[in-house]
Amino acid sequence: MSHLTHFTASGAAQMVNVGGKPATARLAVAEGWITMAPATLALIANGNHTKGDVLGVARIAGIMAAKRTSELIPLCHLLALSKVEIDFETQKEAAAVYCRATVATIGQTGIEIEALCAVQISLLTVYDMCKAVDRGMTITNVRLLEKSGGQSGHWLRNSPSVMSSL
Repeated sequence: MSHLTHFTASGAAQMVNVGGKPATARLAVAEGWITMAPATLALIANGNHTKGDVLGVARIAGIMAAKRTSELIPLCHLLALSKVEIDFETQKEAAAVYCRATVATIGQTGIEIEALCAVQISLLTVYDMCKAVDRGMTITNVRLLEKSGGQSGHWLRNSPSVMSSL
């Protein structure tokens, strides 16, 4: 990419005009983790948290976040999403919850930000629901794994999962 498309030649912020671009099938996958005390993870994994199903609530929050990304990111386009899937995996060894978001649409612009937003808000919801028992949780390593569709085509992260470094 030779220039930043969200700025005019004079440097003013702008929403990119995607009106002339063809609609294509687009997919984005993002991931991230939240690390915590082992006792906090046990509450989540065993379903013993007094606030209820932490990961169920976080899943709904992530789906809602993907759908409302354009309200949070100033120059992001409003997109009609055809799929938002949020998956969680508890990682006992690392005392962490892994989150993976897959987002799809048929449209004129990418959906990477929607996938990243879904992961961030899912993990932030875990934090919110568990902060009374563990304020030391850390959201970490949120990143794009894959995107496809559009002019730039398919992109896949080459580096392995960062979970082993936690």
